[in-house]
Amino acid sequence: MNEQKIVQASLQKIFNLNGYSNSESMTQRDYEHISAEIEKKSGIVISGITLKRLSNGAFSRSPQIATLNAFANYFDFKTWQDYKSSLNQHQKPDEPTKPVIDIPKKNKLRFPAFLKWIPLSVITLLIFSYYLHSKKASTKNFDKASFSAHKITSNQIPNTVVFNYNIDDVVADSFFIQQSWDRNRRVRIYKNKHTLTDIYYEPGYHIAKLIANDSILQTVDVHIPTDRWFFYANENRYHYATEYIKTEKFKKNGSMAVTKEELVENGISTDQEKVFLYSYFPSKLEVSRDDFQLKTRIRMKEIRNNLCPYICFEVYSQRYVMLVKSTSKGCANRALLRVGGKEINGKETDLSPIAFEVTQWTDVQLSVRDKQVTININGKDAFSTSYSNTLKLITGLSFISNGLCEVDYVELTGLDSKIVCSENFNSQ
Repeated sequence: MNEQKIVQASLQKIFNLNGYSNSESMTQRDYEHISAEIEKKSGIVISGITLKRLSNGAFSRSPQIATLNAFANYFDFKTWQDYKSSLNQHQKPDEPTKPVIDIPKKNKLRFPAFLKWIPLSVITLLIFSYYLHSKKASTKNFDKASFSAHKITSNQIPNTVVFNYNIDDVVADSFFIQQSWDRNRRVRIYKNKHTLTDIYYEPGYHIAKLIANDSILQTVDVHIPTDRWFFYANENRYHYATEYIKTEKFKKNGSMAVTKEELVENGISTDQEKVFLYSYFPSKLEVSRDDFQLKTRIRMKEIRNNLCPYICFEVYSQRYVMLVKSTSKGCANRALLRVGGKEINGKETDLSPIAFEVTQWTDVQLSVRDKQVTININGKDAFSTSYSNTLKLITGLSFISNGLCEVDYVELTGLDSKIVCSENFNSQ
């Protein structure tokens, strides 16, 4: 097995361990979840876009050694070479690497002694065929499932959602309903029980999944709008322990802002690094995600001594996000763009033109016209790119930072001047 095949097989094993048996059905959010899981174990960030490309074999050269070591760390090996050596430990030096296949204990077979004379490659093929057959046999009648959802209230946060499902005729070992892309929001369900209620703690446009074993049977969209600015904090970008920032006076001196004192009043610790979000999700969706313009003037105030303070502004749609992450020039390799399911990171692309001193007032404009994207910083075009995936309608907007944002104004409109959000924050 060559390096490319080992990388693909290793990634598939990581997907399987996280509940994804078929990478073809994985969404971008699923790949981002895998990215988070790898970073937790290795401390190395590999973007969801990169994981998707590697899992599809879309690479001609071996990935960077840091990426390979991250995969090895996930399996508790120090380096990629250590991990590859473990795959070869039962083989002769000149023998090509054979794939390692994990068989669940309940599916293990006892083989007669004569099988030891059969070539290892044949035995591997037999085991692999048996494994695939057993997996297919364990799940069937997917088309017999039904799945729907409705909210208890229109836009209250948190919001209880009632899921109605029927899996009585589906053959599988286990069933789950997953709130969104986050696998930690997965709840087990059972046959002959057709209702599950669950709580959504954050606003937004979520895609819930009905799952049998590790396969997605159906999805439903769950739209939880706010029709107002909503403020909250998360422990970090991957651990979603949501803490609400309740403030009635977020308009301060002509800008939208939250103070450190208001965090303390809400019982939110300022000693730990957190991500702060100012979000707006309208009930009415009219503006195309492929033709819009966002204008804003923004800065942030640090509440901790961050080596690389950053600000993101994120425009959400029914399927993808449009994200611009800016930081100081010295930390430009941490800048990031996500457009139409495509990710551009500052490690592999020079994104210094979109980097700016985030603690100073800066005018930013994001324009999208027929899937052509232009970012303008302080009146100058800084970066352009394009994408191909249609993103449906705009669902909302967030300002995200590892400090406290101040927003002087924000205007988000469609190509035909339909307004998603327009605020100057001059009066309470």
